[in-house]
Amino acid sequence: MKKLNIYFTAGAPGLEDTGKIMKLIQESGSDLMEIGMPYSDPVADGETIQKAHELALKNGMTVQKLFSQLKTVKDEIKIPVILMGYINPVLSFGFENFCKECAASGVSGLILPDLPAVEFEKNYRKILEKYHLNFTFLVTPETSDDRIKYLDSLSSGFLYAVSSSSTTGNATKEINDEDYLKRLAELPLKNPVMIGFGIRDKAGFERVTAKVAGGIIGTAFVKILLENEDWEEKAKNFIHSIKN
Repeated sequence: MKKLNIYFTAGAPGLEDTGKIMKLIQESGSDLMEIGMPYSDPVADGETIQKAHELALKNGMTVQKLFSQLKTVKDEIKIPVILMGYINPVLSFGFENFCKECAASGVSGLILPDLPAVEFEKNYRKILEKYHLNFTFLVTPETSDDRIKYLDSLSSGFLYAVSSSSTTGNATKEINDEDYLKRLAELPLKNPVMIGFGIRDKAGFERVTAKVAGGIIGTAFVKILLENEDWEEKAKNFIHSIKN
């Protein structure tokens, strides 16, 4: 079975729901999870995840609050936990201090799509290694083979392949480029490839992960959390429907 990675935004739908959602994701059979750090200007995210960011910030979610929540459940969570977000809040927190808190909170890796590779290599790679944290870069169909191999060499954990340079969850940008998927599968990469953006159901998951290690689902899962008062049961059923 291909690996499943479920994304949600910390602090949404409720400020104190983070731990509950983490346990639900693990218990429902996901292989790893991504937790979005709310940001006031989430330009790379689609409408659904932007709403989650807005709600989480309105609820009072902060980076420090998130670390406190993570620490309360870290002994119960056995699957990898990755924090995903934008670089500005991390720099405001202090990059090394942020990494230190990640290590103390059970976090295994980071995804910061707006951190340039050159900056990562020059200023931040050694700090991440010091705290034994993975770092994942994103590639798109427009990324050249040489660039993909370069970003793969800098990444650890997995390489995040998105369907386009579009925003997350864009229904018109679902991955249907067989050449892209074939190219990723045939490149000599050191990391497993996880496909993200646009997966909404089991059929979509199986289609886009046929040639790679697994898939990442964010928008479809976040939509369940935001639009249903009884989101716990629906969220469990959704993950089960992908995995079973």
